[in-house]
Amino acid sequence: MQPEKMVSMANQIATFFETQPGTGQAKKVADHINDFWEPRMRIQLFEHVDAGGKGLSPLALDACAYVRMPAD
Repeated sequence: MQPEKMVSMANQIATFFETQPGTGQAKKVADHINDFWEPRMRIQLFEHVDAGGKGLSPLALDACAYVRMPAD
């Protein structure tokens, strides 16, 4: 997947959860990514964050702390 598309998808998820009531939005974003993104997409997300995370919203970046790294 193109990095721009992955960033756009992560930011769309974050934008949705920003509008939801309550707390723990970063965890909710991560839960969505963990549930619906295939392992190679999550790996690509981690690689993008390790390279600086260009373009990711603050909430999407915060969510990465809760995203599970796929097992080898």
